[in-house]
Amino acid sequence: MKAKIFIVEDEPSIVQLVKYNLEKQNFKVLVSNNGEEGLQEIKKTEPDLILLDWMLPDLSGIDICKALRKDTKFKNVPIIMLTARSQEEDKVLGLNVGADDYLPKPFSNLELIARVNALLRRSKPSIAEDVVSFQDLKIDRLQRKVFRGNVEIKLGPTEYKLINFFVKNPSRVYSREQLLENIWTSSINVELRTVDVHIRRLRKAINLSGTKDLIRTVRSAGYALDPE
Repeated sequence: MKAKIFIVEDEPSIVQLVKYNLEKQNFKVLVSNNGEEGLQEIKKTEPDLILLDWMLPDLSGIDICKALRKDTKFKNVPIIMLTARSQEEDKVLGLNVGADDYLPKPFSNLELIARVNALLRRSKPSIAEDVVSFQDLKIDRLQRKVFRGNVEIKLGPTEYKLINFFVKNPSRVYSREQLLENIWTSSINVELRTVDVHIRRLRKAINLSGTKDLIRTVRSAGYALDPE
């Protein structure tokens, strides 16, 4: 199931960029550019996470946050405040009225997505794990599909297990023995070179023409999901 994220923000350029980047991560995104309307739509749609601008027409983000925290249905829905106000007292106020996180503008979209995922892992762990990503590689575990950018990658069962295993701990180097133990759990008498064969197949499948090689070979140590 896709996580549903509601953006209440009145700057079109920010909405467009944030919406685009969230949808790339397979989130369902709803938008309002008005405070009062945003509050009513949030109550109707019941999102899994809210991105809330501080300065809004009609009703401020602070007032929306206060109203939502008074409603038992929304007491635990994660809220990230987005604002140009970066003074410490502003951050404290935002957190004190019930926001879970506070992101000053301008912000990095990578940082925003990381914070969204971190909050969803705590509040909706089953949703957060449905889709995982590393750089431009995305794995949709519900549909058992893998994408590099917008291109779907066809993988065999073993290669699919390998990429799912690697993405849990990007940059960590796994020896051939560790990969055998974790991927071929029910097999016996599997040779170490079997790992090399399937790594080659995985590398060939996910490294499309013109893209980085995401599988790093560490001499005498093993393999990692980590561009060279």
